[in-house]
Amino acid sequence: MKRHAPATARNREPIGAVLREVLPARGTVLEVASGTGEHAAFFARLFPHLDWQPSDADPQAVASIEAWAADSGAPNLLPPLLLDAASERWPVERADAILCVNMVHISHWAATVGLMRGAGRLLARGAPLVLYGPYRRRDVPTGRSNEAFDADLQARDPEWGIRALEDVTAEAEANGLRFERVVEMPANNLTALFRKA
Repeated sequence: MKRHAPATARNREPIGAVLREVLPARGTVLEVASGTGEHAAFFARLFPHLDWQPSDADPQAVASIEAWAADSGAPNLLPPLLLDAASERWPVERADAILCVNMVHISHWAATVGLMRGAGRLLARGAPLVLYGPYRRRDVPTGRSNEAFDADLQARDPEWGIRALEDVTAEAEANGLRFERVVEMPANNLTALFRKA
């Protein structure tokens, strides 16, 4: 029932450091594509003043999130929602921040389009959308490990792959979000920060 992703233990502290700078003092953080639920359990304890709302499109992932939540004991970790980012309808009406870790490259482009549409709809002016994962950037060489990872992703599903940050940003801007900055992260990953305009 409880799933485990080895990368979580490596990236949760660096992601948490960025979140400390950008999350609001109070409110609800919607985590889209929570996966195993390990991040949700960790971040709910790290930010006890925020309600943490995990979600995922995969019912088995939701079960794993529930298992991690039960063990976390964090009273601010809300029951997970079944949420498909690509869907026109989300089971939540507002959020004070949205976090999405490692979804954009391991999903069809429609999920990123839906994520931006949902963020544009749910977030209030100035509220952050935080993305973490590998991205291509114009005029910045892509590391060999990311090139190999991209080839592996596309071998598993031709619709998957490391996206160009410029394409993701264009989709965000089309939905009322403005790009604020990018933070270099370990293992050739980036955190990209957007805010509702």
